[in-house]
Amino acid sequence: MNSTRCRHITKIEQVKQLSRQERQQLKEVTEQFSFRCNDYYLSLIDWNDPNDPIRKVIIPQVQELQQWGRLDASNEKKHTVLPGLEHKYNSTVLLLISNVCECTCRYCFRKRIFQKNRQEYLRDIPAALEYIKMRPGITNVLLSGGDPLALKTSKLANIVRQLREIDHIRVIRIGTKTPAFYPFRIINDPALLKMVETYSKPRRKIYFITHFVHPRELTDPAVQAVSLLQKAGAVIANQTPVIKAVNDNAQTMAQLFSKLSFVGAPVYYVFQCRPTAGNKCFMVPLEKAYEIIEQAKSQVSGLAKRVRFVMSHSSGKIEVVAVTQELIHFKYHRAAARRDSNRFMTFERNGTAYWFDDYDKVVSDCPDKLQLSTWPAK
Repeated sequence: MNSTRCRHITKIEQVKQLSRQERQQLKEVTEQFSFRCNDYYLSLIDWNDPNDPIRKVIIPQVQELQQWGRLDASNEKKHTVLPGLEHKYNSTVLLLISNVCECTCRYCFRKRIFQKNRQEYLRDIPAALEYIKMRPGITNVLLSGGDPLALKTSKLANIVRQLREIDHIRVIRIGTKTPAFYPFRIINDPALLKMVETYSKPRRKIYFITHFVHPRELTDPAVQAVSLLQKAGAVIANQTPVIKAVNDNAQTMAQLFSKLSFVGAPVYYVFQCRPTAGNKCFMVPLEKAYEIIEQAKSQVSGLAKRVRFVMSHSSGKIEVVAVTQELIHFKYHRAAARRDSNRFMTFERNGTAYWFDDYDKVVSDCPDKLQLSTWPAK
């Protein structure tokens, strides 16, 4: 393929590798949930394998039409100050600066913003900047969407420049799957790398939070894109959800952890897939996901082991700390409400649970701090 040009595909009928019958069946899915891909990512699929994990990431499934979940599974609306600005944690603001991605993950938890007539991304940038300026406790700004790298570099650089002019903003994080979906966007854009070099400072770093979910996404161009960002001065870290039929086995996850650590993009969060509308076919039961991650961690070393398994719940990031024969232990890794900070909770196990809300048989709840002496002995 020509690496200097990217052909985007927004209609399932354009995916000629699918049979005519498949395209017809999937058209109903794409009418409800947006479809977008490009020829680079499609080239990674083994079309002879109907269970190919890369295919699962990007090609719709009829099971997505199952009535289950809700569009805003983490209740982001509750923490929205103005369209496209969320302030859930005291020191961090989230700006949804784009409503476009290079491709659209089928399991996307924010698929609502790609639907017609949705206006949930940031359009009033001056208002967002003024909000941040007036709150010196904010030290971190996360740029997301959509994908910030779907914007023109000049537009992204303008946002980053204005954030750098706010003295109390120490960290700018850019959440992106572009290195996996189309690494040539980075490789062929010296202006983007120059922006990173200009605004990522020794005491005020720019982080790129990548989204590799399977080892096969780490192609030579993808690794080159990561390396170029690092050479420009960015810090790279990866987040991945546990996705059914993509990475829901210990061997695949261990390979992903290791290979990402080798290229300097270690995983720091593994997320439980959110119970978003259309996502039931991608969900792995919570306790099974925990077991997969722990088995994967046992096969790797060093920075590849630093992952935390969390749920991005409406009340905060809830970490799965441990699972015993009868109990599951949670802790707020980051809480929206101060009263929940460091809160430690123990429930009876529920093998059918997909989300924190599925647990109701509480055994112990320590709202103020971790009190080991209150753990029940079983």
